[in-house]
Amino acid sequence: MTANSANTSTTIFRLSPLIRITLLSLYVALTIPLPFLAQATAAPTPPTLLWVGIAIGFVGLYAVLTERVIVNDQEIQVTYPVWVPRFFRKGWSLPWSEVKELKPRSTGQGGLVYYFLSKDGKAYLLPMRVAGFARLVNIVQAKTGIDTTDVRPLAQPWMYAILFGFTLLLLLVDAWTINTALTLS
Repeated sequence: MTANSANTSTTIFRLSPLIRITLLSLYVALTIPLPFLAQATAAPTPPTLLWVGIAIGFVGLYAVLTERVIVNDQEIQVTYPVWVPRFFRKGWSLPWSEVKELKPRSTGQGGLVYYFLSKDGKAYLLPMRVAGFARLVNIVQAKTGIDTTDVRPLAQPWMYAILFGFTLLLLLVDAWTINTALTLS
């Protein structure tokens, strides 16, 4: 171990639990009734095939939601656990010394996302859905010297809280739908 690595402070930012729970719950709410409805309506797609598809989709969504942002004195890095195949989610790393600027771009929905532009012209999306986003932005400013006072997360926590509330209502409707489908079978 070198003296340099002994002084390296590493911080890991994970996806916000509110965002992860909301998106996984929404996926469940949107897909779970399908096999029951397929059975009740004698659809040509067998319910077992739907269950397999739902399970694969859930694992895929969960894999995407395991994103981690790792920052240290040398770089910022977006990684995924080893069980997530690299062809599915690759991740990236960018040394602080290579960051040229932080560029805002508008989304199709009217929001703003930010990209790190490297000295060689490549763009890297600033992860905006991590828990502790304000702390991450402060680290970016400290390491790059770029003014980040106007950088805000794409979606505020209250937006995900509202979506989670509606997802819970949808799960109640799902329970009624599944109950009805089971009584028709």
